[in-house]
Amino acid sequence: MDRSAGSARIARSNGPGVRRVRNYYTTPGPSHLRMSQSYNRGLIEDFGRWREFSAGMWAWIFHKFTGWVLVGYLFTHIAVLSTAIPAAGAEEAVLQAGDDVYTQTIVTLEELLLVRILEVGLLAVAVFHMLNGTRLLLVDLGIGLESQDKSFYASLVLTGAITVASVPTFIAGAF
Repeated sequence: MDRSAGSARIARSNGPGVRRVRNYYTTPGPSHLRMSQSYNRGLIEDFGRWREFSAGMWAWIFHKFTGWVLVGYLFTHIAVLSTAIPAAGAEEAVLQAGDDVYTQTIVTLEELLLVRILEVGLLAVAVFHMLNGTRLLLVDLGIGLESQDKSFYASLVLTGAITVASVPTFIAGAF
């Protein structure tokens, strides 16, 4: 083990020209040519670096986020639909009167303005995930490689337009 000059980090040799500094591997040469470098972020994350993200990075972040939101919605949706299981065995008169647990749950949820707003958000998430997924499919097929930024921005604008156009439809039943 040797100590790097001017640094308190402990380094080990892992072969010719490769050093392991803590958990990061570096190679000698100018810093912009290194494959990986250690970066001391300090105690507080530097969020200013997010301004340096390209459209492709934001597309990846939004696609990952919307995917997780859709997975969360799927499990929530299954939990709500599971209340319909007791209704399947209910008598016809109970179902006709709307007194079963499932119908009451749906009616109660649909009366809440918050649920209507969340439905608009779900639409926005689903539309963006669908449009961005289609964009990624086309890029993987080699179509539109030169205009990935424009297609990402187009998917954002189209998502916004579809979401704004749907707001009256979703909110109308809440009042």
